[in-house]
Amino acid sequence: MGNKKGSRRRFGAVRQYRSGRWTASYLGTDGQEHRSPETFATKTDAEIWLSQVEADLSRGDWRDPVVGAVNFGEYAAEWVEDREISPTTEELYRRLLRLHLLPTFGGQDLDQITPPKVRAWRTERKKATGATTVAKSYRLLKAILETAADDELIRRNPCRIKGAGAEKPGERPIATVAQIDALADAMGPRWRAFVLLATYGPMRPEELAELRRSDVALTAEEAEELFGPEDEPGAEPLLGVWVRRAAPELTNGRRVIGDPKSKAGKRFIVLPAFLEKDLRRHLDWYAQEGPDGLLFVGERGAPFRRSTFGRKWRRALVVAGLPKGFRLYDTRHTGHNISTRSGATLKDTMVRAGQSSEKAAMIYQHSDVERQREVAAGIDARVRTARLRASGADLVRRP
Repeated sequence: MGNKKGSRRRFGAVRQYRSGRWTASYLGTDGQEHRSPETFATKTDAEIWLSQVEADLSRGDWRDPVVGAVNFGEYAAEWVEDREISPTTEELYRRLLRLHLLPTFGGQDLDQITPPKVRAWRTERKKATGATTVAKSYRLLKAILETAADDELIRRNPCRIKGAGAEKPGERPIATVAQIDALADAMGPRWRAFVLLATYGPMRPEELAELRRSDVALTAEEAEELFGPEDEPGAEPLLGVWVRRAAPELTNGRRVIGDPKSKAGKRFIVLPAFLEKDLRRHLDWYAQEGPDGLLFVGERGAPFRRSTFGRKWRRALVVAGLPKGFRLYDTRHTGHNISTRSGATLKDTMVRAGQSSEKAAMIYQHSDVERQREVAAGIDARVRTARLRASGADLVRRP
């Protein structure tokens, strides 16, 4: 449509269409003419818009309006693809995008996502799903848009809600030694050692799923072979496992074998001595044959699967008197608690758990094998004492 009349200004120009609405245009720093993305009801509104553009140009804040016209859904997909993240984290990001971000922002361009829209989205999500999921989704949205700002596709990240990405999970339950023993018994002999290692290791489920016969040291000589000549721990009796790999299971059932979750995840864990009997029996009865055989397999020889294990787990919780929501990861939390009560420092506990960033890894180097041996001995003594007391109490109650 042609313009009805125009008006020349010191900066830019405004024109009125036959419809009565107004448009504005100006020359950008790229030497190209740019037109306002929308029309205005009055000439004054068009001039105000031009004044804002002129101010941006004088401050050096002007950006080509076409640059921000990048679809959020497409940009987010590329953003995830470019990340160097674990398969489980990638799966989480794609699920959060599909369920919580793309339904709202998927059809919008990056420069169309404003702080009010982000606040409205968060309010709606808080009504529809849990606070933890909303926090995770907000962090992901903020990270994607922060990269867009770094790429100069948007002027500023619109995610500006203080504390919106913080999670406030409830306190996880801690089991007693007696409850862990009952849980291990209820899981049956094939999975007893799995529960005990998850607690007193303590290892992540995906690390346990990929343990091999060759990762287990039942004697000092075997431990020296695992450590190698540079780091051999000595000739004293030593029981432990070497965590070298992890096999997280995705929601589609695919096992992804790779490195542990962090650099500190590759570690030798000195175990309390009371686990020796259970480990020897498990190796004799249930582990796959051959030095590279998996330590934990199902009745038909298949690797650890969450679905099959989960059914047994839920039944075992009832027998052990543990709450319905007690997770396998809560055995790990229980193990941390027992370690600290047995004299382990934060450094010791973090080494056993395989938790650290590169900076933290330097700090944890002071917790050497000898210190880990002391921690394992403390756990051994504490568990033996608890079992002895429980045994004595049973004798007292008997007629």
